Amino acid sequence: MGERNKDFDVFVERHGTGSIKYDNAALFGVPDGLMGFWVADMDFRAPSCAQDALRKIADHGVFGYTNETDAYFDAVAGWMSERHHYEVAPESLVKTPGVVFALAQCVRAFTKIGEAVVVQQPVYPPFAAVVRNNRRELVSSDLRQDEQGVYHIDFEDFERKVVEKNVKLFILCSPHNPVGRVWTRDELTRLGEICVRHGVLVVSDEIHHDFVFKGVHTVFETIKPEFAENCVTCTAPSKTFNLAGLQTSNIFIRNKKLRDVFRDEVEACGVDGLNQAGQAVARAVYTNGGEWYEAMLKYVEGNFELAVDFINTEIPCVSTVKSEGTYLLWVDFRATGWDDDKIDRVLREDAGVWLNSGNVFGPAGRGFQRMNLACSRDYLRRGLEKMRDALTKALS
Repeated sequence: MGERNKDFDVFVERHGTGSIKYDNAALFGVPDGLMGFWVADMDFRAPSCAQDALRKIADHGVFGYTNETDAYFDAVAGWMSERHHYEVAPESLVKTPGVVFALAQCVRAFTKIGEAVVVQQPVYPPFAAVVRNNRRELVSSDLRQDEQGVYHIDFEDFERKVVEKNVKLFILCSPHNPVGRVWTRDELTRLGEICVRHGVLVVSDEIHHDFVFKGVHTVFETIKPEFAENCVTCTAPSKTFNLAGLQTSNIFIRNKKLRDVFRDEVEACGVDGLNQAGQAVARAVYTNGGEWYEAMLKYVEGNFELAVDFINTEIPCVSTVKSEGTYLLWVDFRATGWDDDKIDRVLREDAGVWLNSGNVFGPAGRGFQRMNLACSRDYLRRGLEKMRDALTKALS
């Protein structure tokens, strides 16, 4: 049976499902009933092969301890090879219940309390959380914007802070969430060489690697052999196929010594394998989800075209640059002259839309908002129109 879930214009009602995006407003101190453009999951139904895999498990009716091996690895490795020219070995794979979990285990496994970990803010908030919550020192080498609003790496600042703070670990976001950069091979090479030169382990979060609209995603560890020996590569099917609730990720560590240390830390947390459903669905989508993925990517790119044009031409004092990757748009509200609290109030109370406030991505995110575009086009258009009307009124 062919793919059945390719009509992305269909609005899928998620209220009443326990959705973080739609059913948990009170937990975050925001009003109920807002249009959701914040947390990074899609509003699209997953590939129909994922539903079929879940039905097969349900029909079997036994939900015991499960550990998928050869077929699972073959599916994951096939996708990585075909889509990213990334060749992985079975022994390098460590399965974990999520990339954020893996990041935290890396911090615990490869650094000591009080040691420094560097990130590049504005960046995905859990990067800072897993550092601070494990009592390590957070160091940010902030990204810099050019006159066109495009972000770039400040290599001199990065190396200076690595040396001054005696940094032990770098959490790389590639493609970058929230600013949408797809780092070039040259940019990644410069970062990698700095890290090798100063003995900094690279943990590369590449969970958005299947969302590229400009350029090519380069798997960090493939650039040089010494990078592969000094890297933990974090991937998952969750963003690509909208499977976050199934908590499945694939972590690749070529260096056996590093891999053994990481496994020991995971086992010390009491984690013993993944859930049955997550493994079965991951195998299904990596094997049969390509048709859905290609259609979804084209649809999301159309949403970017709509949103970027609408924001830059119709919403006063607001601007944006089209993301090179991810399905997230980084929107600049600084020209309003408002602080983050007022931006949030206007969007949530006046417009009735919920975006991610930029300040949660670090001080470098102040004055921005992150907007999730992985939704039906009609829903997106209505949200943009509500933003336009509220901003126009508030600024008049």
